[in-house]
Amino acid sequence: MIREFRTFAAVARMGSFTAAGQALGLTQSAVSAQIRRLEAFLGMDLFDRTARSSELNAAGRDMLVQVEQVLAQVDRMVSHAGLGQVSGTLRIGAIASIQQGLLVRALKRMRAGQPEVRVRIVPGVSLGLLAQAGSGEVDLAVMIKPPFALPPELGWRTLLREPIVLLAPAGTPLRPWREMAASQPFIRYEKASFGGRVVDNLLRKHNVAVRDVIELDEIEAIANMVREGLGVALLPLTAGTDLQGLAVVPIDDDDAEREIGIAARMPYAANRAAQAMAECLLAEAGQPPAAPGRRAAAVKEPGRGRSAP
Repeated sequence: MIREFRTFAAVARMGSFTAAGQALGLTQSAVSAQIRRLEAFLGMDLFDRTARSSELNAAGRDMLVQVEQVLAQVDRMVSHAGLGQVSGTLRIGAIASIQQGLLVRALKRMRAGQPEVRVRIVPGVSLGLLAQAGSGEVDLAVMIKPPFALPPELGWRTLLREPIVLLAPAGTPLRPWREMAASQPFIRYEKASFGGRVVDNLLRKHNVAVRDVIELDEIEAIANMVREGLGVALLPLTAGTDLQGLAVVPIDDDDAEREIGIAARMPYAANRAAQAMAECLLAEAGQPPAAPGRRAAAVKEPGRGRSAP
């Protein structure tokens, strides 16, 4: 009944037979048939069905906990025994600034170890990717840590911590960052983005009033605008930042950083391809591996995974 268990878990996770079928490569009728076989095997209904929808009932919710434990154990057994390669399609949500460096290296490692996995990259901003990870539209999201608690079904693993710095055109007389931000035209990292909120909170914390001239959510474009003399900006110093033509002024505040990590449904072991990719990302970021089947703690790990300038 392992196949039926996996289908049941997918339906419960995604909220509909249709979405589960699309994710599993099955028709809706095939999903329905598997759920009926599982209910007959267990001798109980797992869903409350109406003419328009099917919702997980109390028995189904109780069974889901046990099914996920069984599937995690099965995946661990297969992994430990080394039986075959992981296969299938893995959907990775990723913010733009991570796609050129860490993600490429992790994909190279993944391809070497799991060549049968087909990967689909879903670009997006962190808020959208968080919702997609929660709904099951992506298997894991590489994104900026949100400034609020994650939904209970999602876990978090830190990959990188990128320092926030002030960027100015090369040759600009350097002064403390607060003075430069307040006295020069300011190119703002979009407030609505998770990274932009870090910048905005930093300005508020230090009572720095800036004169916005441009606002956008694209780090490389902002850096180019600063390089061309349009203003100064507070930005995360990513591993791929081109500093040619720029002056960098550090910020003396422990909160001046942007945290990048993995948001995904836990346990990773419920999806072997996602678990393998998460381990590749953690390895390339210099982080310790995640324990299989364990929800990762959303806590800071000082000194680990800060991206290089």
